[in-house]
Amino acid sequence: MKFLDQAKVYIRSGDGGAGSVSFRREKYLEFGGPDGGDGGRGGDVWVEAVEGLNTLIDYRYQQHFKAKTGMHGMGRNRTGAGGADAVLKVPVGTQVFEEDNETLICDLTEAGQRFKLAGGGNGGFGNTHFKSSTNQAPRRANPGLPGEEKTIWLRLKLIADAGLVGLPNAGKSTFLATVTAAKPKIADYPFTTLHPGLGVARIDAREFVIADIPGLIEGAHQGAGIGDRFLGHVERTRVILHLVSAREEDVAAAYLTVRGEIEAYGHGLAEKPEIVVLSQADVVDGDERTTRLGALREAAGREPLTLSSATREGVERVLRDLMAVIEQARAADAGADTAPDPRWRPGEA
Repeated sequence: MKFLDQAKVYIRSGDGGAGSVSFRREKYLEFGGPDGGDGGRGGDVWVEAVEGLNTLIDYRYQQHFKAKTGMHGMGRNRTGAGGADAVLKVPVGTQVFEEDNETLICDLTEAGQRFKLAGGGNGGFGNTHFKSSTNQAPRRANPGLPGEEKTIWLRLKLIADAGLVGLPNAGKSTFLATVTAAKPKIADYPFTTLHPGLGVARIDAREFVIADIPGLIEGAHQGAGIGDRFLGHVERTRVILHLVSAREEDVAAAYLTVRGEIEAYGHGLAEKPEIVVLSQADVVDGDERTTRLGALREAAGREPLTLSSATREGVERVLRDLMAVIEQARAADAGADTAPDPRWRPGEA
């Protein structure tokens, strides 16, 4: 299934049904009178977050959603049936924006959440409503009110606990494939990953979700490479795992390039806890590794971890550090008194 994280959709709620003009004409009934029923209400348009979806690809093939019109009223005071609702089913983590793609309508972060995007029109009154002592045979009824119509944007931001960032070919997809059952594309050329991917990692009988996004290059916030729009998928994460490849001649510059793009992106991403890792450590010898670890430590201002997905060196240590930050954040979200210690640094016991 192809990944799609943004879609433009036209929606329209149903019109209300028209009221009826009708009179009772029955044998042995001397004075009939009006008996026109009201029209039914038009259907609403809802958006609902459901489990089992992780892409908006369905909205590439269908962009128009219209609720049904309410049925017209009928004689014998019969009210028309209400129109059927239209429901847009989207993945958890979907945001809905107005047509300007900036004004947020709703943010669906949990399965089962629903939001009414457009209300159906009310049905019109039948002529029974207009009966009075001076007008005992009204010959008028109201038409139903029209429904609402608008164009909206659906934007998906994946729900994950940890997000992987780094330059292209920093080993992000290899790490994801090593610690989860995900099968991302892996190759020795830049921008192998073109779409975000998710995987569930397990360590010490505990699980958490990892999101992998395409690599960033200098100028990504201005559209260079694939750009930085996929950074939205790590906005909701609790911790960022920043991989810097040991193959880089200047690991400090590689680290600062990605940090610069994260800070330029904004949205609070730069303030998230970050674990810095020297990845693909098996490609350099001991002395070169020590030199690059020192350069990375100076650039990041913290002690980096060492990782080799190929040999599994440091994999469990990285997973445990990620799990530690995630559990502290989960406890804080639950209102526990175990908020993250601001003095904690990745790699510390």
